[in-house]
Amino acid sequence: MIRWNRLPLCLHVAWREFRAIATSYAVLLVLVGGVFAYGVLYNYMYAPNVVREVPVSVVDHSHTALSRQYIRLLDATPHVAVARQVQDMAEAKQLMLQAEVYGILYLPRDFEGRLLRGELSVYPFYAATDAFLYYEAMERANLEVMEAIDAAHRTEQMAFLSAGELAAVATQSPVTVVGTALYNPIEGYGVYLIPSVLMIIIFQTLMMLVAMMTGDEYKHRLLAPYVRLRGSHTHIALSLVCGKSLTYAVLYGIFSFFLVGLLPLLFDIPHGASWGALAVLLVPYIWSTSFLGLALSRWYTDAEAPVLLIAFFSIGLIFLSGVSYPFELLPWYWQVVHYLIPAAPAVLAYVQLSAMDASLHDVWPQLLALWGQVVVYFAWAVSTYKLKVGN
Repeated sequence: MIRWNRLPLCLHVAWREFRAIATSYAVLLVLVGGVFAYGVLYNYMYAPNVVREVPVSVVDHSHTALSRQYIRLLDATPHVAVARQVQDMAEAKQLMLQAEVYGILYLPRDFEGRLLRGELSVYPFYAATDAFLYYEAMERANLEVMEAIDAAHRTEQMAFLSAGELAAVATQSPVTVVGTALYNPIEGYGVYLIPSVLMIIIFQTLMMLVAMMTGDEYKHRLLAPYVRLRGSHTHIALSLVCGKSLTYAVLYGIFSFFLVGLLPLLFDIPHGASWGALAVLLVPYIWSTSFLGLALSRWYTDAEAPVLLIAFFSIGLIFLSGVSYPFELLPWYWQVVHYLIPAAPAVLAYVQLSAMDASLHDVWPQLLALWGQVVVYFAWAVSTYKLKVGN
């Protein structure tokens, strides 16, 4: 047994925290499941990145030149392959239930007639949503075909328009826009999503770890030995915060190497950041997250409720980071929240470093925000533990 007078108090706290983590099956399950299984699962799900030639079936009740043209164009897209043409919806649905196709195109009898009359030509397209990438590929293919058909038949439709409507159509597209996907030339969903998710996994699992440890600490009165120590409450609180955060930093230094260092290489996710740049980003990120979790531990009275609350906000963190939705377009109050939660600036900085070839100079606002959080949340955590050992 380690004695107080043979080891600095903060190192004793670190050793005790590590031992508590290593002997708790619930905590180990969160770490192994959250960091390793969660990280691998997300990468495996989006490993194809883009889906080509998704099989679909077609029910053509129109039997016209336009319907045949639509089917040919749909089959010609790289996203979809017309696998079967069937007689009715019942047969098409059976093919979908057997997973032979993932979509059904139904062309009604009035498909061409409505277009020739200058009306909207309406048709239903059914797509399986159990695989998001399949749905996205089918939606994109149909959009491309609709635009091609619309452009080819626009002059025929103008015969039904009034003079004012003709003028509106003539000025509808005065400029031809050619879009180029920067930093994601294949427009893969995994390339867009995975870097953000990897950083959020670090934040979520670390917050869960702190919540579970401090919840058990409150429930089983594990701070009692420290409360009985002689010395100032400030020194004891400093030792507790530094010791605990030291354990978390060592563990998550290893986990971060696996998540943002090894997994992107294994699954061909953009990894343009150097190891030095990653270290500069991850050090304040892990420290600020640890201190935030310890600062909030005053309200952790059990180990389960905080874990559920932390998991609930995972989707919001992606939007708040400024990756899914432009940061500049966020309302001012959400921009303030962006700088209060460590995951938000860290995700934005990591995406810029790894996928957009940015330098550390380009992400200095995010680094400054993270170091500011380190200072503020460290002082808050010490204040929290000073109250704990003083009661």
